[in-house]
Amino acid sequence: MKNNYNIANLNRTKIVATVGPASQSVEVLESLISNGCSVFRINFSHGSHSSHEQSVANIRQAAKTLGQSVAILGDLQGPKIRVGAIEGGYIDLEDGQILVLDSAIDDEQGNVDGVSYRCATLAASSTPGRVLMLDDGRVQLEVVSVSGTAITTKVIAGNKLSSRKGLNLKGGGLAEAALTKKDKEDIVFANSQNVDYLCVSFPAHSGDMIEARRLLDEVGSKAQLIAKIERAEVVESQELIDDMINHSDGVMVARGDLAVEVGFESVTSIQKIIVQRARVLNKPVIVATQMMESMIDSPVPTRAEVSDVANAVFDYADAVMLSAETAVGDYPIEVVKTVYDVIIATEKQEVTQISKHRVECDFEYVDESIAMASMYLANHFKSIKAIICLTESGGTALWMSRIKTALPLVAMSFKDTTLNRVALYKGVLSVYLPHEDERNSMLNDAVQRVRDVVEIESGDHVAITYGDVVGVDGNTNTLKIIKVA
Repeated sequence: MKNNYNIANLNRTKIVATVGPASQSVEVLESLISNGCSVFRINFSHGSHSSHEQSVANIRQAAKTLGQSVAILGDLQGPKIRVGAIEGGYIDLEDGQILVLDSAIDDEQGNVDGVSYRCATLAASSTPGRVLMLDDGRVQLEVVSVSGTAITTKVIAGNKLSSRKGLNLKGGGLAEAALTKKDKEDIVFANSQNVDYLCVSFPAHSGDMIEARRLLDEVGSKAQLIAKIERAEVVESQELIDDMINHSDGVMVARGDLAVEVGFESVTSIQKIIVQRARVLNKPVIVATQMMESMIDSPVPTRAEVSDVANAVFDYADAVMLSAETAVGDYPIEVVKTVYDVIIATEKQEVTQISKHRVECDFEYVDESIAMASMYLANHFKSIKAIICLTESGGTALWMSRIKTALPLVAMSFKDTTLNRVALYKGVLSVYLPHEDERNSMLNDAVQRVRDVVEIESGDHVAITYGDVVGVDGNTNTLKIIKVA
């Protein structure tokens, strides 16, 4: 890896950008990295393996040119339920109108009388009185009756319904497997591309994450698993939320489908609970969907969108994610710049810098104890200007990133996979450190290399954590204060 760390981004909350036609060129990707993006999402719901392979290659080329570590996040499509094609492209639905959904209808011949769908359990789950949410809730249908695969509905929120729009059952409960045949093929492909993270869409319970891990193990993938929380049954209680988080390497608050399952009015409260529980349980958390939706075709955001991003920062999410804004929008670079500016302005507020998190907790692990001690020391010993952790797996950096601080937090490793992984963690910078056997030489070299990315001067102090044995995961057992020469 090159050591020309010429990017001076200061955002602690990370920006995830979805790669698509508007952003897949090396030139645009370099601009996104330069303006604050450190994680790139490959959405397997769209595009081909060949186009995704080119995007991955372009991301790595852009990162290499800039000397940066970035994470690549693959996003499985999951059992997304959609209506079929509609003749003429769309139909206009009015309140009170009757519309039949039936999987027996030709998938290409939907019309005002009936539209097809593909879901083996939808009819059995659609009892009279339940509400079907189409196109993210823009169209709402109340179930009147069910006969075989035919679901007769009454329109209770009319709007234009276009071909292939998504369909959700309000309140959840569809017994569809989270991992489809396509997802399993995409897992094999994702492994061939060495993605750093893989999102599982629509997991209904922790067993779906266990199965996903089994499939990753089968192909030899070391990717970290992110559970997209978007089903109503997952958020019925804190215990269920915790169970999903504990069986994942991280979580995403996927507000689009979650909103249509639980109701728009509940999403903000649920988001705050998920972010808070992920932090307590030591897992990174991403807030996603419509962060800057208006900037798909506008160079400026709405004030509500600015507040939305700021609130995710105040909640202490690790990252905010852009979807169509960077994938197909007219202003992919401008939207990243805007999100960066909002993050920087918000992170100047003292409430984002001072932490009482885990002050009264007991710790289970040596590396966790060292990480917590270093953060407490750094936040209370004002001569310390940076926190450095030498890490094999990134685990110590993850512990540290749960604690609020205004100080730079630098993860150093000779493993590119580790440096890429920590690019998602709140406030963590990545620096390559060649493997050395002699510890004192490594520590001195580490401090000097940190000066490439952090403004520290001779006479300043840094806190540095490491393990006595090089090359062993979870071995961090030492905290040292070093005066910069």
